[in-house]
Amino acid sequence: MPPASFPARVRRLVQRVVLGGLLIGFLVVGGTAFRVWQVAREDDRTHADMAVVLGAAQYNGVPSRALEARLEHARRLYDQGVVSYIATTGGRQPGDEYTEGEAGRIWLVEHGVPEDRVVEVGFGTDTLGSIRALADAARARDLKTAVIVSDPWHSLRARTMAEDQGLEAWTSPTRSGPNVQTRETQLYYIRRETFGLLYYHLMKAPVDVFDGITQG
Repeated sequence: MPPASFPARVRRLVQRVVLGGLLIGFLVVGGTAFRVWQVAREDDRTHADMAVVLGAAQYNGVPSRALEARLEHARRLYDQGVVSYIATTGGRQPGDEYTEGEAGRIWLVEHGVPEDRVVEVGFGTDTLGSIRALADAARARDLKTAVIVSDPWHSLRARTMAEDQGLEAWTSPTRSGPNVQTRETQLYYIRRETFGLLYYHLMKAPVDVFDGITQG
């Protein structure tokens, strides 16, 4: 048979490159989704300086169901001696009188956590902003280790951001609340967090469409 023409060889090379790129992309996305699912199942009760409650919506100082589930979980960690402090995070949405961090502090104190054991960090409208503000507050208090308390699917991205800010972090996600109820909800958040984490790895920045979990 005559040798393949140059254009035919080029076409085959391009096809192989495209297929290889698609395969790599599939492996990266699939591997990231698996890690999101895997870390969501972890519940590390190793002692830490603080539990970090990622912010969620609050209504005039009253935590939403999602935020209350996280606060209740953090309070149990404190009561069990897993952490010495609880940090509440999250800033103020337009028109709000209270920050998410402030609403969290009020709830914890009302439910028996000593006020001097609550670190309110009322800054940040997304996970990265809250984690950066938290890291500054932690350094000021010489707090170096943190157990991240959020919804299961949010755990890996939040932990990654905390580690990038110099904290030694692990996760103990809440198992209750509106974001962990149904299989459809779980699949939705795994998919969203997968692409949110990939975007963060690429850009070192949050993206609002993926970051709404911290406000819900």
